[in-house]
Amino acid sequence: MSDTPIIELRDVQKSFGTLKVLDGVSFAVARGQVAVLIGRSGSGKSTALRCIDRLERIDAGEITVCGHRLADPKLELRALRQDVGIVFQSYNLFPHLTVEQNVTLAPMAVKRVPRAEARATARDVLARVGLADKAAAYPEQLSGGQQQRAAIARSLAMQPKVMLFDEVTSALDPELTAEVLRVLEQLAASGMTMVLVTHEMGFARRIADLLVFMHGGKVREMGPAGILSDPQTIELRQFVSHELAHAGQ
Repeated sequence: MSDTPIIELRDVQKSFGTLKVLDGVSFAVARGQVAVLIGRSGSGKSTALRCIDRLERIDAGEITVCGHRLADPKLELRALRQDVGIVFQSYNLFPHLTVEQNVTLAPMAVKRVPRAEARATARDVLARVGLADKAAAYPEQLSGGQQQRAAIARSLAMQPKVMLFDEVTSALDPELTAEVLRVLEQLAASGMTMVLVTHEMGFARRIADLLVFMHGGKVREMGPAGILSDPQTIELRQFVSHELAHAGQ
């Protein structure tokens, strides 16, 4: 890993009207690292993730991603979005296109990749997410877990340097959640730089190089996954005990 972070947030501030959602958020992710943002609903996790892809503009502070300064008035959003893939909890697949067509659309339209090359890439990424046999299927013919894996394949087809995942399993039942998490673990093992927002604490423990606990728009604790076993703040202690109780129900 190089010393220069591939993602860096410095004192990021973001409000929606009078509601301060990010209040001085700072963290850095090295190339090849997996950073996991955890915290209760409304803690600012998803907003921080959306700011990394410039889906939200920040009010103050600095974000640098893959060498792009997001506050730069000359920022080329198209170049940023080629370097950064993002997958949401809703799959956003085009229902009238096959899985392969969903995956090849952006490389052909945005990167001007020839059709044959785009199809070869599609076959490769669909195999990586366990959907090699579903290339000709339409989204409605897939389970929720398969649709989410197709959405991941669609992002991978753009060959991004960074992947962002926002609660990608929250709409899935436990069995389908497990199949999507396996794909994410394989991606992490391949060296992909990833930032994830998740409520899956067991998964966070296994996969995180950097765990960022957010509460009230601030980073309250940050470190390796082991911080979950030894919380230093009352907020993280309460969060962990709440999640353990929830998991035991």
